[in-house]
Amino acid sequence: MTRRFGALACSVSGLALLVSTPALAQSASSPETAVTVEDIVVTAQRRSENIRDVPFAVSAVNNETMAEVAAGGADILSMTARVPSLQVESSNGRYAPRFYIRGLGNVDFDFNASQPVSVVLDDVVLENVFLKGFPLFDVQQLEVLRGPQGTLFGRNTPAGVIKIDTVKPTNDFNGFGSVAVGNLGSVRAETGVTIPLSDTLQVRVAGLWNHRDDWVDNMYDAPFVDRNGKDLGNFDDVAGRVHVAWKPTDRFSALLTLQARDYDGTGTLNRANVLTKGSNELNANFDRDRVYYDGGRNNFQKQETRSGSLQMAYDFGPATLTGVVGSYWGASKGNGDIDGGVASAPAGAPYKTPFNSETGTLDSDLTQDTYELRLASNGDGRFGWQVGAFYWEERFNLISATFNGVGGLAPTIVTDIVQESDSWSVFGQGNYQVTDALKLTAGLRYTDDNRDFRGQRTLGAPLDVTEKVGDEQVSWDISALYEVNDDLNLFARVANGYRGPSIQGRIATSNVVTTADSETVMSYEAGLKSRLWDGRARFNATAYIYEVSDPQFTAIGGEGNFNQLINADKGEGYGIELDGDVYLGAGFSLAGGFAWNHTEIKDDGLLVAFCGAACTVTDPIVNVGATRRANIDGNPFPQAPEYTANLTLNYVRTLASGAQIFASTDWVMQKDFNLFLYESVEFMQDTSFEGGARVGWRDLDLGLEAALYVRNMTDEANVIGAIDFNNLTAFVNEPRTFGIQLTKRF
Repeated sequence: MTRRFGALACSVSGLALLVSTPALAQSASSPETAVTVEDIVVTAQRRSENIRDVPFAVSAVNNETMAEVAAGGADILSMTARVPSLQVESSNGRYAPRFYIRGLGNVDFDFNASQPVSVVLDDVVLENVFLKGFPLFDVQQLEVLRGPQGTLFGRNTPAGVIKIDTVKPTNDFNGFGSVAVGNLGSVRAETGVTIPLSDTLQVRVAGLWNHRDDWVDNMYDAPFVDRNGKDLGNFDDVAGRVHVAWKPTDRFSALLTLQARDYDGTGTLNRANVLTKGSNELNANFDRDRVYYDGGRNNFQKQETRSGSLQMAYDFGPATLTGVVGSYWGASKGNGDIDGGVASAPAGAPYKTPFNSETGTLDSDLTQDTYELRLASNGDGRFGWQVGAFYWEERFNLISATFNGVGGLAPTIVTDIVQESDSWSVFGQGNYQVTDALKLTAGLRYTDDNRDFRGQRTLGAPLDVTEKVGDEQVSWDISALYEVNDDLNLFARVANGYRGPSIQGRIATSNVVTTADSETVMSYEAGLKSRLWDGRARFNATAYIYEVSDPQFTAIGGEGNFNQLINADKGEGYGIELDGDVYLGAGFSLAGGFAWNHTEIKDDGLLVAFCGAACTVTDPIVNVGATRRANIDGNPFPQAPEYTANLTLNYVRTLASGAQIFASTDWVMQKDFNLFLYESVEFMQDTSFEGGARVGWRDLDLGLEAALYVRNMTDEANVIGAIDFNNLTAFVNEPRTFGIQLTKRF
């Protein structure tokens, strides 16, 4: 481990020497001094600062990029690979995304699963995966904080944090409205308006309507099929937000936020037999526009969420006291044809499956409350600090059902699960400006976690089981930032983080409830953040290595439709991340990023069940009694691409009238990632990519913009997940979308 880190650190040191060499800037073409890359301000350390002054790897995605990517109706999954080392996927449709940073995540599809990547929306943590799919609209900036963030953001952040900040009201009347209309009956309408009611009171109202028609035919003669139209693929996502900002004095401010979402759409489209034994490529059975489902009632999904938060701050002069209270509520229901085919189909039919599998959520109810109090120093003195306390509690009730798989409305098995969790912590962080060039930062957090689980099988063979887990952990970090000159900063960081203990009880198909101990991560990283060519370019590089003790993994599927928690002995990850942007001249600019992430499970005795379907397992097979298991020692983490990259080329030309024409194209790539814990030929994915383009006209004085867009312009069909307990079933990315987008700003 030490040799690897030394090699990675040397590579970053070499890059630092390169970018700090004056000859590089002199070799560039003469700069157009009027055009420079803008400084990026982030709040990754709970205070506003230039991204170059943050002593760890962080990337920011602005609202323009998110709006362009989402024009065709995309959700947060479209952020995959938009910044180095970020992966987002889901097998639960549009409302339960799973995040991975530097390969570390959790593939568990149950709503009560924990994740090692936290999502923080306007300073309120969204702990449950149920909440993390809240749609992105009227967003100011999305920040990806890579590496453990346990000091300031607490539990379940050993991989990092997705920090989302929405647009807040100001003293100026302003706003926008945008409508995108495209193929597949897609309409995305978004608006945000700030209304100053007085010198001390302002309101921001924002809303989203995201719609798509059904565009996929269910070709099977099921009783719920629409004989005169399409059956699946639709969604209606309606969301709104109100910010009320009040600042009666120079010292006191308050922000009240109310949010709501109503979602109704189609879940993940599992497609039976679209992979062939011995190949990981989609075969001739795959057809984007058609499926064969005898169950699942067209994979319907419904979700509602409501939330409110209040942030208050009082400036005492030397320090500011901030309090944040947040409350979330959510409910959902849905159903799915999990096997993706028809068991009663004739032998040889491309959609025939060995048996039917249909499961769904009859009802779910989630409540989450958070309370945080922080006291932070003010001013620009040599010593800065912040201390605080945090409390989080959650109650999740999930009533699930199994059906006969051929459209029967009556469940065959019903389970009722209640999971109650709470956590409290105290934390502190301090930074000291040792010299004008060197700043040191250190932080510490103590956390106490508890989780109680009760699962009952209320229909089917009776079962009543309880489990309880808890832990106490200390997280910490130490970092150094060195300013070589005004345009180059070097940083190094050592950080420790953890994910709390977990419980998994998928008791519809198993009597076993499994638990996992806390996983802890020790991370080391070093890098540089720079501006080049008289401010015309920006370049960042990071080398990192981390070791996970007792990593929590979820063994999914295999010989049955179940989840099982396991702890491995160790896990390791290391790699390099690069990102930057540059103004090329003549109206052209280029931005991009690249990451190499190597992950490895290290446990020579760890065995898991493998595919119940006819897949080609490449791991060593071990006989355990009458069963066979795969030894996964040395395998990569699941859903952890070894290589990711993104590239965006922009062109802007100003016309004689003062208006502009513009064009852009953006591409993302992922390479070499495994879908499950075990390795097989079919479920190890090679290279996948997607590209989009946008061209249009804007008048900045009038605030008008019109653009044509296309997403997934080459209509790539990329496998993003699979079902392995029944047959070679897979699901894929979004289809090609295109249309026109009109925007008015005022």
